[in-house]
Amino acid sequence: MRAIQYYGPQNIKLENVMVKPPEDGEIVVKVMSALTCGTDVKTFRRGHPVLIKNIPSGFGHEFAGIVDKVGRGVTNVKVGDRVVAANSAPCGKCFYCRREEYNLCENLDLLNGAYAEYITVPARIVEKNTIIIPNYLSFDKAAFCEPLANVVHGVERTGIKEGDTVGIIGIGPIGLMFARLAKLKGARVIVGGRNPLKLKMADEFAHADEIVDLTKYPNPEKIFKSFTEEGKGLDVAVECVGLPEIWERIFSCVRPGGTVHFFGGCKSGSTVTFDTTKMHYGDIRLMSVFHHTPKYFRMALDYIASGNVEVEKLITDTIGLEDIEFAMQQHIDGKAIKFLVKPWNNSTNTIKS
Repeated sequence: MRAIQYYGPQNIKLENVMVKPPEDGEIVVKVMSALTCGTDVKTFRRGHPVLIKNIPSGFGHEFAGIVDKVGRGVTNVKVGDRVVAANSAPCGKCFYCRREEYNLCENLDLLNGAYAEYITVPARIVEKNTIIIPNYLSFDKAAFCEPLANVVHGVERTGIKEGDTVGIIGIGPIGLMFARLAKLKGARVIVGGRNPLKLKMADEFAHADEIVDLTKYPNPEKIFKSFTEEGKGLDVAVECVGLPEIWERIFSCVRPGGTVHFFGGCKSGSTVTFDTTKMHYGDIRLMSVFHHTPKYFRMALDYIASGNVEVEKLITDTIGLEDIEFAMQQHIDGKAIKFLVKPWNNSTNTIKS
């Protein structure tokens, strides 16, 4: 098969490789649709010690397709089924799984290899995190399940409710999806960002109530508070960038009694400074949520299938496997939200022309 192989930072190659035959409990999926992701872009730029453990490695982790082969013992799917699979599944046995904190599983191996014509899905993911796609739902939309599952997890754990005023800084695909789900919860949503393409999607996809162009309003604390009741501050403030300085600024936007959700992961070793007086005497809740669980993966598919989250609006363009490096650079240059990758097509993107 043709597959993108990751050799190191900014070193990926489209090669012909063998399809790994399915072992007991595994399946081989013919990839019909895959998506680019901000995590893949970070990995492309500087590597990733968790995602990439061996070189060369498969690359990409958001996909949907058709079951092509099944290993012995597989009972929940069969050849020909249309499926979407997550990029991980909890073991169910470790310290955290026994406490139903499945996203913190100590044996959470992550699946890569979606930028390929076929992908072999490990047995645990087949058993716990592979879902049959409804016949009326396209592969293109179903491929959004994995990124949306992270956001569903974040929104549910935050406890956003009807009438809350929610502010979000950082409107990449994750921030945009967070804004959309907050709207569906009945919140008033204010978003802030700098990229014109993403600001446009904040309106057309997320349907945010207020959209702040931070190139014109460099002080998010002041502008966000101006949109809140009596100027007290946000009920919920969400950071979706992953920069320590933005973590500190979003903290300043929340009202006493409010919640700050640090949803964007910062570089390893980063530190931040908060006003402890405001945090303690302001009764502010600080939280963070990582990854997803099988429960939220299924909820994500339900959201997409309902039509309430029009994920297809986040697709910047459609490309073939030979355009993955081009797509990574477009993301780095701020010219894309998500690319739809069609492994069985030749180059189809229109941006380059």
